Amino acid sequence: MSSAASRLRATRRQVLAGSGAAVASVAFAGAFAELFAGTTEAVERGGHSGSTGYGPLVPDPDGLLDLPRGFRYRVLSREGEPLRSGEGRVPSHCDGMASFAGRHGHVRLVRNHENRADAAIRVPAVDGLTYDPMGKGGCTALELDGRNNVLGERVAIAGTAVNCAGGRTPWNTWLTCEETEDRAGTNGYTKDHGFIFEVDGADPRRTGAVPLTAMGRFQHEAIAVDPGNGIVYETEDAFERPFGLFYRFLPEKPLGGTGSLRAGGRLEAMRVPGVPDLSAVQETGASFTGVEWVPVPDPLATGTPIRFQDFGPKGITHAQKLEGCYWGGSSVYFVSSFARSAEGSAADHRGQVWRYEPRRRRLTLVIVFGPDTDVQLPGESPDNICLAPDGGLMVCEDGDGAQHVFGLTRRGEVYAMARGRQNIGTAAEPAWGEFAGVTFAPDGGTMYVNCYTPGTTFAVTGPWR
Repeated sequence: MSSAASRLRATRRQVLAGSGAAVASVAFAGAFAELFAGTTEAVERGGHSGSTGYGPLVPDPDGLLDLPRGFRYRVLSREGEPLRSGEGRVPSHCDGMASFAGRHGHVRLVRNHENRADAAIRVPAVDGLTYDPMGKGGCTALELDGRNNVLGERVAIAGTAVNCAGGRTPWNTWLTCEETEDRAGTNGYTKDHGFIFEVDGADPRRTGAVPLTAMGRFQHEAIAVDPGNGIVYETEDAFERPFGLFYRFLPEKPLGGTGSLRAGGRLEAMRVPGVPDLSAVQETGASFTGVEWVPVPDPLATGTPIRFQDFGPKGITHAQKLEGCYWGGSSVYFVSSFARSAEGSAADHRGQVWRYEPRRRRLTLVIVFGPDTDVQLPGESPDNICLAPDGGLMVCEDGDGAQHVFGLTRRGEVYAMARGRQNIGTAAEPAWGEFAGVTFAPDGGTMYVNCYTPGTTFAVTGPWR
């Protein structure tokens, strides 16, 4: 670890105040560029990596979504409205989402609904697509034409629970993740939950509602697939000690296309020698070689949750709030949103981004958001992340107060791209729903994003660089 790297504690200067939000420089130096591994191709095609944003946000007279001048939005779907399929109403809690290319220039969106037992509007139970009739979560699929007109909207999977995030596969399906460990008999469920399900937005009945049990039963958050060999990396967002683990799933039929993950495989958990808790690592650039992968004793957690299981005398490596996960270049990146010693972590931090290089079996702490960080930028509790057409990133904010979609350029600059205006509080004490599921159309011309509450899906078009 170089002395320069050890000094890279994230600091930011606040300039994104109010609707006139402009730009903030982020002093992540070389470490920040790590977040954009694998995006150089987009820049070489003409992406403007030096962008400092698209200007101040303009208040929306309709009170839905503030955007920079020249951009516009279309509401594709709103909670409570009828589904185009006639199967019921648009469910609550729009969360993780991905876009896929369809025929004739169409776009398909597959959208999670993070519904618990008390959700206001469940994902309608549909024959052949329902796992547990008492589960209120699931996914819906939208089909759009080239102008973002909604051609269809239907249930893609139902009867699941707390479908938070997930990830897309190289064979163009969506893996939706249940962020719960509830068993049959809990909260009225008739089946065990805590699984990953594969969803084909083009033909949901092809994938049905089959839990991929070999991939583990735990509080799943997100996944990323190594496109070279089909290994799936999984994060666990456990809510209490011992905190979650970072997993990899080695499928029996790697990259086999249709149904490959149903053939089973081996689930393993990451062990970093000498590091039982990732929060204890505080220096940006710290690197660990010889990372070990330990077979999970009981992936179905039939008697004990996985994170409590016996991994031998060396133990296993835990981390609080393991959430986002994505593949970039030849590495997988995953995020710990925060750690709090008062809740049982070894140390405090306001966010870490880790990079694991499979070929070198090396884990590196890329970014640390420390106690000197201005938590207003790039937002409080960053959540879903996606690559942007200009080679940077878009990040959804999930915290208190105003909620934004922030852009992050390859130069380490942060800018506000959108701000939610749907007040779910009161005039005296306003509140806004978080953003989730940000993704771009295959041609890069439209950004799609969800508001979690009230569940709303937007299509944003404009002068994207």
